[in-house]
Amino acid sequence: MTRRDALRAGGAAALAGIAGCTALPSAPDPSGGDGDAGSDGPVAVASFFTFFDFGRQVADGTPLTVENLVPTGLHGHGWEPNASITQRIIEADAFVHVGADFQPWADRAIETIEGDDVETALINAREGVELVDLAATLDRDEEGVGSQRGKDPHFWLDPQRAKRSVDNIAEGFAELVPEYADTFRDNAGAYTADVLDRIDADYEAIFDRADRDIVQLAAHNAFQYVGVRYGVRMRPLVTNLAASGDVKPADIREAARVIRENDIRYIANGVFESQRPAQQLVRETAVESYFPVTPYAGVREEWVAEDWGYEEIAYNINMPTFDIVLGNERPEDAAPSAGWVERWRNFEPV
Repeated sequence: MTRRDALRAGGAAALAGIAGCTALPSAPDPSGGDGDAGSDGPVAVASFFTFFDFGRQVADGTPLTVENLVPTGLHGHGWEPNASITQRIIEADAFVHVGADFQPWADRAIETIEGDDVETALINAREGVELVDLAATLDRDEEGVGSQRGKDPHFWLDPQRAKRSVDNIAEGFAELVPEYADTFRDNAGAYTADVLDRIDADYEAIFDRADRDIVQLAAHNAFQYVGVRYGVRMRPLVTNLAASGDVKPADIREAARVIRENDIRYIANGVFESQRPAQQLVRETAVESYFPVTPYAGVREEWVAEDWGYEEIAYNINMPTFDIVLGNERPEDAAPSAGWVERWRNFEPV
C-alpha cells in the first residue's frame, strides 16, 4: 500500500478539524497539470494558479506532477473550498502555498498537516521575498499578510520578485525528489532567465514609452508591485475583493478627476472582479471603454484549453491592456490577436 493509498483510507480523521469550511466547488481542476491525480508518482498541489504554473515549469521532464487546487473561473484569493480539498493536500507529497495569512483555507490545511504530523512537504513560495508596504488604497481589513501585516502580498506581479518564488519551489521539489534536484534547479534557472526576465524587459518597455504615468483601475489594487517596479501610479477604484461592486460617490468623483486631468480614455478592470464600477465610469466620465487585467490569480476555461500560464497571460491580457490604458496604442494596434478588441472591450464577467 502506497503512502497515498493509506492516506486516502484514513483521510477522514485528519479532516475532522476543518470540515466546516464553506462548500463551494468540491473538486479542483488541475488546469493543465502534467499528470493524473491518481498517479503513483509524486504529486505536488498548489494553492494559487501562479505558483501552480511556476511549479509545472520547474517539474518539466521529471516524474513529479503538479496540480492547481483552485477551480477554473475562481479567484485564488477569496475562494473557500470544502474539506475535500484538504484531503487532496494530505494525499499529496507536497503543498505549494503563498505564505501565511493570505488564503485562510490554506492556513487551516497547514495547521492540520503540522498538528497531525502529516508527511506532506510544505513549500512556501513567498519565503525570503521582500514585500512593499500596503498601499493606502487597500483595505487593511482585507489585505496584508501575517507577521508582516501592513505589507502587500501580491509580490508575483513583479517578475523580479517572482523569480525568488520559482527558486523556492525548485528547492522544495529538490528536497522532495532529490534524484531530480539538478533538473528542478536547471528548469528554474531557465524559466527565470528566459521567461521572467523577458517579461520584465517587455513590461519596462511599455511603461518607458508612455507619456502618462498613471493607470486608472476599476478594480482593487493588486497591481501596486507593477507601479513600484516600473514607476507608474496605479489608481484603484475598489479597495478589496469583498466589495459588492458598489463604490462610494467620493471615490467616483476622485476617479472622474483623475480621468479628466489626465485625458484618460481607457481604463483597466479585473477579469475576475465586478464590472459595475467600470461600467459606471464609462457612463459618467469621458472613458470610452475598459479592458482586462489580472493578477494571475485564476484562469478562464478558454485559457486552460489553450494551456496559458503566467507568460501567456502577461502577453495576451495584461501587456496589451497596459499599452492601451497608458495611451501608447489604439486598442486595435495593441491587440495581440484577431478579435481581441471585440472580445475584451467592455467584457462581461466570468
